[in-house]
Amino acid sequence: MYLSIGKDMALREKTIVGIFDLDNTSTSARTREFLARAESAGEVVPCDELPKSFVLTREYGFDRVHLTGLNASTLEKRLKQERI
Repeated sequence: MYLSIGKDMALREKTIVGIFDLDNTSTSARTREFLARAESAGEVVPCDELPKSFVLTREYGFDRVHLTGLNASTLEKRLKQERI
């Protein structure tokens, strides 16, 4: 199954490690450090609009941080609908 994260992008459900809200998680110094390291390593996939959340994936040994303009709660609801 796939999860649509907007802007014609979809992720394979089994590759998703976590879905995180940027407003809540970016207050943590560890999260900001993680995102900065991911960006410097070229692991961040940007979105065209103001990002509201990010999806961490791991596939074939590579980590990716996908920024998305959708809320984390919206993405979680989409995942639950896919399983029904």
